[in-house]
Amino acid sequence: MNNAVLDSLAQANRPNQFGLLERAMGLFTTSEAVTHLLVRGSLASGTADRLSDVDFVVAVRDESFIDFIASLDALVQVDLGGILPGWRDTIVGNMGGLGFVFLVPWAGHLQQIDLYVIPSSRVEDVHRHTVARTIFVRDPDAEYEPSATVPEFVAESLAAPRSCTDLLIEVLVLGYLIRKRIARGQDFIAYSESYRFNEATKNLIKAALAPTSRFYGWYQLREEVGATPIGRQCLQDLSAMVAASPVPTLASLTDGLNRVDAIAERAAPEALDSLRPAIQAYRYHLELS
Repeated sequence: MNNAVLDSLAQANRPNQFGLLERAMGLFTTSEAVTHLLVRGSLASGTADRLSDVDFVVAVRDESFIDFIASLDALVQVDLGGILPGWRDTIVGNMGGLGFVFLVPWAGHLQQIDLYVIPSSRVEDVHRHTVARTIFVRDPDAEYEPSATVPEFVAESLAAPRSCTDLLIEVLVLGYLIRKRIARGQDFIAYSESYRFNEATKNLIKAALAPTSRFYGWYQLREEVGATPIGRQCLQDLSAMVAASPVPTLASLTDGLNRVDAIAERAAPEALDSLRPAIQAYRYHLELS
């Protein structure tokens, strides 16, 4: 473990997230499958504030990569208290692995943990192409052979269709991100993430009511979804969300989250039921953020 780097991070970053970073680091490095742990973002650069996320790159032995991904949700939810299953991050750049965003209650607020999991054979490439600080190396002299199965697994995971539950999680995570942008006054990023929020809501409606759609994006949405009363109600809510201020406010975000709840109640009740306790916790902590 790189104590010098950890000490310098502690001196540069006094927000409460540092305690979460230490706890997460202890959790991930317990696994013999984890060979490297890197910190990215504002915690690594010393520019963190109380809203900053904890951003990790976790390198896992190639032969253990698939099993580690399969256990990640349970690991974060049980040992770190994550309130939702991880959202497979569609914003992070492709570094040969898979990215996830988790929301974890910490020090009276929701905190964001970004985890990008890579096979250990890719760690040097990631070092060359991203700004990160190494805080853990299991064996500095080890060499890692790439596995042919990992790129195939990553490609299949990225291409897999998302379920209604996946999309509902995406909407909730994006709602948290927007809340953070509003608090920071980051209008441009809030605008971008608000579009993603609306798009994820549209995708939720299509996955629930037009799962065999052959049309891309927003095309033929009224024709495919608006043929039933439930579909028309869902599109009415979606229209109101799209017509809201391009730069979201707390009021428009709250209205959007309420409309998403109504859409899920009508169109994807099973997904909503499976996440109901998590959504209650999300709403409670979001009010404290």
